[in-house]
Amino acid sequence: MSRAAPRALVFDLDGTLIDSLTLVLSAITHALEPYGARPPAEIFAKLGGPPERFLPTLLPDIRHVPAALARMEAFHREHWRHIQPFAGIRPLLVEFRAAGAQLAVWTGRDRDSGSWLLRELQLEELFATIVYGDDLPTHKPSPDGLREIMRRLGVGPAETLFVGDADVDVLGGVGCGVDTLLIRQGRAIDAAVIAQAWRVVETPREACELLLPLMR
Repeated sequence: MSRAAPRALVFDLDGTLIDSLTLVLSAITHALEPYGARPPAEIFAKLGGPPERFLPTLLPDIRHVPAALARMEAFHREHWRHIQPFAGIRPLLVEFRAAGAQLAVWTGRDRDSGSWLLRELQLEELFATIVYGDDLPTHKPSPDGLREIMRRLGVGPAETLFVGDADVDVLGGVGCGVDTLLIRQGRAIDAAVIAQAWRVVETPREACELLLPLMR
């Protein structure tokens, strides 16, 4: 499974660069609570777009979407300081850039919350380009967002490596011929997804440590 050093390293955001999944789950749960709904256990394997896309699939009545969305956004604003980059991620990103890699983010998070959060965490300036969940009409696992990143950076699939923590990340990478490193995060992963991943690791730190030798 060895490969040449990538010219472009593309990262998912939530659960890959930032430790946010506990807060995301709490925010979704808070949004759904008044309507007698709960997020399914496998939600993080499937999330690939902004809340406007997935909340209607979780509510018993789509008329409640605007109110649920407002509850989710308010909860996130109140508690966002619980979100931090995973330990050691920023120095590793700096090292990747120093080694000549172009860095990018492909996330399902909407542009307003994603760009604001990256600025607050002092990460935004490290990335050459970012595609958010509401930038395009399609969402993961559609590969359109990753294709757009490669177009902007002027690289091809063989020169790109994608890192994510969800099944839709692997499927999106495979959809445009990009090797995808999957972060398991303790989840049980479908064998069909594992078979399509370039490599599978447990934590974001392990993912970055796996990539470092490629860049040196």
